[in-house]
Amino acid sequence: MTNMHYRWVIVVAGGLLGCLAIGAVFSLPVFLLPISRETGWSVTGISSAMTVGFIAMAFASMMWGSLSDRWGPRPVVLTGSVLLAASLALASISPSLLVFQMVFGVLVGVATAAVFAPMMACVTGWFDTHRSLAVSLVSAGMGMAPMTMSPFAAWLVSIYDWRTSMQIIALVVAVAMIPISLLVRRAPALDAAETADPAESDPQSAMTMQQALKSPQFVILLLTNFFCCATHSGPIFHTVSYAVTCGIPMIAAVSIYSIEGLAGMGGRVAFGILGDRFGAKRILVLGLLAQAFGALAYVFAQGLGSFYTIAAIFGFIYAGVMPLYAVLARENFPLRMMGTVIGGTAMAGSLGMALGPLAGGLIYDTFASYTWLYVGSWGIGLGAVLIAMTFKPVTQRQQAAMAAA
Repeated sequence: MTNMHYRWVIVVAGGLLGCLAIGAVFSLPVFLLPISRETGWSVTGISSAMTVGFIAMAFASMMWGSLSDRWGPRPVVLTGSVLLAASLALASISPSLLVFQMVFGVLVGVATAAVFAPMMACVTGWFDTHRSLAVSLVSAGMGMAPMTMSPFAAWLVSIYDWRTSMQIIALVVAVAMIPISLLVRRAPALDAAETADPAESDPQSAMTMQQALKSPQFVILLLTNFFCCATHSGPIFHTVSYAVTCGIPMIAAVSIYSIEGLAGMGGRVAFGILGDRFGAKRILVLGLLAQAFGALAYVFAQGLGSFYTIAAIFGFIYAGVMPLYAVLARENFPLRMMGTVIGGTAMAGSLGMALGPLAGGLIYDTFASYTWLYVGSWGIGLGAVLIAMTFKPVTQRQQAAMAAA
């Protein structure tokens, strides 16, 4: 199979791996009450495993990305797949809450991080054209997780106890992810770069890892992604509770998440096409600006119809902008360090995601209202816009300076 055709196999593999890995993590909300009822553990204690997982993902992302630069994506993704299946199986037999928090939080979080950055880096290396679309399609596969794995987990737990259900998910992860991991291949562009003139194969090839991590481009990508994720994490986590305080029944309020998720699928593809046509930076800045005002719009939501409308717009936007960071990374840094660079941006994004739930809870406890959460998200979103606007591509002068250093 030619590289031109096999690159789409890489896209499909990345989407499926992401869907299964993220889906395994987000099966925890489905298991919350069954676990609590059977074990007597508090819902808060069980939920904290997700917080631990986000933190573990953040700090593992750069590690896995660096290893994928050194070893290639296949052994990293394969290792992560095996570790994820084993961790889920171990979590299902946890004898105490602390053990569950450590196994599901730390081990599952670390294993899941082995998929995102290495696969995003791999895909960017396979595509010179339609790169934004390809990255967005992989991201869309990951976005399918709440609509596929979560219902599957809900069906399982309606038939079996939570431990058996989690073991079945571990088996599905092993049976599906391990073979799919074997389809992942190193980008041919890396092999070509090793034999070709560096200036021709990769304009930034003179850049060292230290120079890349200290460059303004890398710092700006990290800060933008952090502020971007901090903007939408609060609204994502607290909008259902906010809708309930507005008088909307819980069952209807939960459906707002589904609207956001479905709209996000379209957003990823649409922003990918727009990024290819008009440039990733331009679309990112416009998307971040729209995201800020989308968060603010929740302040004016009243009935279920207005919540649905805002959720569709907001989900379309925040999901759409996320893959563009990987595209900007590939356009400005050498392919040989893509895993590390994208892993760094993923780390910043995960830390930003960890802020929203905590900040939203503190705001509601203080003011008995969510209004300042959305106003604050709007302000943070405008900050992300201003930071993104300062991003400038690596110039020939920078390249020359790095080569001479």
